[in-house]
Amino acid sequence: MTAIHQKGQKVIALNGDEAVAYAVKQCDVDVVAAYPITPQTIIVEKFSEYVHDGEVDTEFICTESEHSALTCCLTAAAVGARTFTATASAGLALMHEILYVTSGCRAPVVMAVANRALSAPINIHCDHSDSMAERDSGWIQLYAENSQEAYDSIIQAFRIAEHLEILLPTLVGLDGFFLSHTLENVAVLPDETVRNFVKQRQFPLVENHDGKMVPFKLDPENPITIGPLDLQDYYFEHKRQQEEGMQKAPEIIRKIHDEFAERSGRTYGNGLVETYGLDDAELVTVCLGSTAGTVKTVVDQLRAKGVKAGLLRIRAFRPLPVQDIVEALRNAKAIAVMDRSCSFGGYGGPVFHEIRHALYDSNLHPPTVDYIYGLGGRDMPQHMIQRIYQDLEKIRITGKIQHPVQFIGLRE
Repeated sequence: MTAIHQKGQKVIALNGDEAVAYAVKQCDVDVVAAYPITPQTIIVEKFSEYVHDGEVDTEFICTESEHSALTCCLTAAAVGARTFTATASAGLALMHEILYVTSGCRAPVVMAVANRALSAPINIHCDHSDSMAERDSGWIQLYAENSQEAYDSIIQAFRIAEHLEILLPTLVGLDGFFLSHTLENVAVLPDETVRNFVKQRQFPLVENHDGKMVPFKLDPENPITIGPLDLQDYYFEHKRQQEEGMQKAPEIIRKIHDEFAERSGRTYGNGLVETYGLDDAELVTVCLGSTAGTVKTVVDQLRAKGVKAGLLRIRAFRPLPVQDIVEALRNAKAIAVMDRSCSFGGYGGPVFHEIRHALYDSNLHPPTVDYIYGLGGRDMPQHMIQRIYQDLEKIRITGKIQHPVQFIGLRE
């Protein structure tokens, strides 16, 4: 608490959605366009109150669908506005087309996703099937462990998305209900500190149709074209440029995270991954989101018993920090990846795919297994995580994997 007071911060009781809305309020956003969907609705409801009360100078657009909401944000970003939206589940799925258009137009939209299961059957609770389905859409993806990190990550997201070496939309995921509707103490920075951190949006210079170097935004005085028909001649090159932006992003994400830490006193690993007890860990779980908090408790319990347990939490899933993952897992003798989504017909879940792929070309080949858990909001209590570590110990001793991919916490 001393550090909080020294930084001029105050502690407010907020749920995750309110923490996101509060961060957006402080970031000098020009346009917010959104459509309500549980468990995200509180974000835009709360922000609409800020607009009504005159606390922000933001154009708030209530659209007829999530598809339209993201389209509004895309077009507003194209003319130079700082833009934000929020959604979940089927709302994110409805945006699918425009997610690709937004990244392809290099529009630095920031979006919060209150992660929720996809239907059918209809379910309003948490898993990561919504955002994992969009992992190849060209958006940077950050995942928060708690409401404090959701607040901090939204502020950082504007700097990340608008960085001239990146210019890619950025998504911040927070687990539906586990975070979105759960009250926590959240330390918030002074408004002026946040404004000075996010700064004003800058624009790279591009050559327009008249051969003049102009800011990369739609402006009748300096006309350019954004998102035109792009056939065989140049489409491939433009997709490569998006990937180059992604390749530059890890170092920039790390630097922005560190700069924010100087102002707030809070860090989340190195901004890309967070390690917990990994210096000498032999039994390691890998996960993202709010489950990491429960895993840390179990790691502490096992450490007290002499078990060399550890956790690797992935904060940035896109871009995937491959070298950080490999380095963090260098001492592991057995690894369990925890997936809160399922790749139907694939060999394990999406996080499992990425971790095994990252390790393939390294000299590290520890036994790696996948646990699909918590679909539709099912709880992941400590005793189930303890069981995972027990399984890892058996694998470490025998060197054999009986079930490479399995469901945990499921009625078979």
